[in-house]
Parts: sequence; C-alpha cells; structure tokens
Amino acid sequence: MNPNQAPKGGFVKVSFRVPNERDDSGTTKLEVSFPADHPIPSVAVRPVPGWTYSVAKTKLAQPIKSDDGDVTEAVTKISWTGGPIKPGEFQEFDVSLGPLPDDVDQLVVKALQTYASGEVVRWIEEAQPGASEPDHPAPVLQLTASPSTDTAATTTTTAPPADVQKGEVAGAGVPTRHDVDSAERLGLIGVILGGIGAIAGIASFVRRGRSKV
Repeated sequence: MNPNQAPKGGFVKVSFRVPNERDDSGTTKLEVSFPADHPIPSVAVRPVPGWTYSVAKTKLAQPIKSDDGDVTEAVTKISWTGGPIKPGEFQEFDVSLGPLPDDVDQLVVKALQTYASGEVVRWIEEAQPGASEPDHPAPVLQLTASPSTDTAATTTTTAPPADVQKGEVAGAGVPTRHDVDSAERLGLIGVILGGIGAIAGIASFVRRGRSKV
C-alpha cells in the first residue's frame, strides 16, 4: 500500500501495488478486505483500464456520525478482475478512503491475488514485534496523529515585547511609522530653514551691491 501512513480522521488516496511474481501465469484478480471493527464510511475506486471492480458493503451495528448524516453501512471488500498483469509487470489500483478511524494506530488490509492458473496468493500475514517479515505480509496503513491535534498541542500565544507594543521593532533596525513621521517632519524643517538662509544670503548680497553703487 502506498503511501503506508495517513493522519487519523482524514482522507487519503492509496495505491495497492500488485507485482506479478510468476513466470508462467498472469494475475487476473485482486481482492482487498477492510477491517470490519474499524469501518471506513467512504470508499471510492479509480477505474483501471482493462479491469472491472465490485464493492461489497456491510450494514453497521452502530451508525457512524458524519456531516452528511448517519452512515449505516461501510465498504468491507473491493474486488478487481481483468488484466492480466503479465510476468515481469505490475499494476496499481487506486482507492480513496475516509474518514479514517481515530481510535486505532493502524489498519491491516488483507489481500488475495489470483493467477490465471488458479493459484491464490494470500497476502494476509501480520508482522509480529521482534520477528522477521512474514512471507506474505498484509498491506498496512499506519495512522498518525491528525494535523489539527498536532497544531493544538504545539501552538502557544505569546504577548509581544513591550518595545514592540510601543511601535518599535526590537533589535531589528527597521524604522516604525512613528520613526518615519519624525524623520519627515525634521526633513521639512530643514528645507524651510535652508530656504530662509538662502533668502537672507541673497538679501545681504543685494545690500552690499547697492552700497558700492
């Protein structure tokens, strides 16, 4: 299953990647079964050229609440038939799942792969802690903490420093609006004083010129 992890309570698109492991026969059927004790309300299948699919649903003993009302049944199995997947090839079967359960850390999805020869390979074995990987491991979707939970746990509200509240940027060297206004006023005063000085200089020059006449 790819990807092999998703956030609890969310939706995810997964691909069941099926390789053909026989040299003399092609894969003609795939069945995946979802755990009945952790039902998934919504399952959508992406069509695969050359394959047909069927979806089996089971009525829930306890309805699941959702934004669209109570969900009274859930998908328990999807079957694809067609192909074949020839020797040396693989095929991916895409499924959209959700909302994922939030009371468990993983979903084990068992799969059956059928060859044209009639052989059925059961990908249903669950890995045990401390043991080596089984010969035919079941696809597993690891469920991680939801993003909203992570955000709530890590987000804190901190009051800005006192100098920032006064309109100053502490240690940043960036002028605030207050600084800009002050600079503009000082610049304007400088221009006015410069103009007055220039006028006074011209008047003095004129007086000196008249005294010489």
